[in-house]
Amino acid sequence: MTSDDGSTLTRPRLGLPDPTWMTETTRDAPSPDGAALYPRGLDRRAKPTARISRYSFFGGRRKTIRRDEERAGAFVDLYDVRSLWVLLWVAAMNAADSFFTIYHLQVGGIELNPVAAAMLDTGRIGFVLTKGVLISLALLVLCIHKNFFLARIGLGVAVCVYTTLVGYHLWLL
Repeated sequence: MTSDDGSTLTRPRLGLPDPTWMTETTRDAPSPDGAALYPRGLDRRAKPTARISRYSFFGGRRKTIRRDEERAGAFVDLYDVRSLWVLLWVAAMNAADSFFTIYHLQVGGIELNPVAAAMLDTGRIGFVLTKGVLISLALLVLCIHKNFFLARIGLGVAVCVYTTLVGYHLWLL
């Protein structure tokens, strides 16, 4: 924005155009990068929501997708209760699997999964902590990518596999 004498009008310390000098015709004019200019600066909606931002942890802003063309592959700041319950279900089934695995090993069973067998070499506490951390990281990635097709498939597979696995542990009792 320039004044009548050709000098640039900016807000002190921000470098943004001063909104008091905007007329009705210039207020909605696009900036050089194509984003609409508003009194508080550039339109924040001109850029997509980031995977992880400050709003992910404190005061998120976006819970749902606004436009149908954004439905697949968009990130949000806030997550719905259904997603929370699904993630908690998988975490609970993981904890139950760890418990039953250790129980069955104590009564003479063997671990057939080579990855779990390697984790068991670290001891019971190491096994439970390693398994918990790995599953928690995987659930975090699935949660962040909840609007992506493959993440929804992965979460559904995790629910089915862990529920079946805990059912198998219960059947072995």
